[in-house]
Amino acid sequence: MRKIGLIGGMSWVSTETYYRLINKEVQKRAGSLCSGPMVIESLNFCDLAQVTTPEGWDHAAEKLTAAARSLEQAGATAILICANSMHKVYDRVQGAVSVPIIHIADCVGEKMQADGIKRAALIGTRNVMLESFYRQRLIRHGISLLAPKMDRVEEIDRIIYDELMEGRVVRESERTMKTFLTNIAKEDVEAVVLGCTELEMIIDTKANVLPIYDGTEIHAHAAVDWIMGEG
Repeated sequence: MRKIGLIGGMSWVSTETYYRLINKEVQKRAGSLCSGPMVIESLNFCDLAQVTTPEGWDHAAEKLTAAARSLEQAGATAILICANSMHKVYDRVQGAVSVPIIHIADCVGEKMQADGIKRAALIGTRNVMLESFYRQRLIRHGISLLAPKMDRVEEIDRIIYDELMEGRVVRESERTMKTFLTNIAKEDVEAVVLGCTELEMIIDTKANVLPIYDGTEIHAHAAVDWIMGEG
């Protein structure tokens, strides 16, 4: 098996999910006693949460670049950034290392394209929903995206940062997300993309009116493809 590196801590909740999903999938494919060879750089999210300024993003890029170099030096043959929003600095981090960084949106886009999905809604943090760095990756795979609605954007962003990233599941927020998904299903879309690694905490990805593409799970399975030499 090939060793893979995770840039985590953004938040620690999602990193825990990645570790679990990767090892469960390795166990499924390779045998009940097997686990994936991994090295993790877990960052302090206090330094990186809700970055809005160019200076803040420069700082984030420096932190992730240092983490990626450390993972490469530790023997990682590929790297995952375990946070959708931090893919905003993906190009700068990838340019600093010689091993591939597996882009979460490319993994999602490839799966949706293979499934024949043409139009979807993207939900996640504010910058994922509004900025081009994630949306354009999906569009390159032939996916048309529903225009974001600002009231929905603000509430989902609040739930993610104020609750989920602290590891808290609030019943009212579960109901809110169910309402949002029901309303999205009434629009001209075929699927929903979870563009936040924590959203699976309050969304049942297997029981919804629309197919749910959970980026975390898809990304983790792509990591296992790499570990097993299938990617």
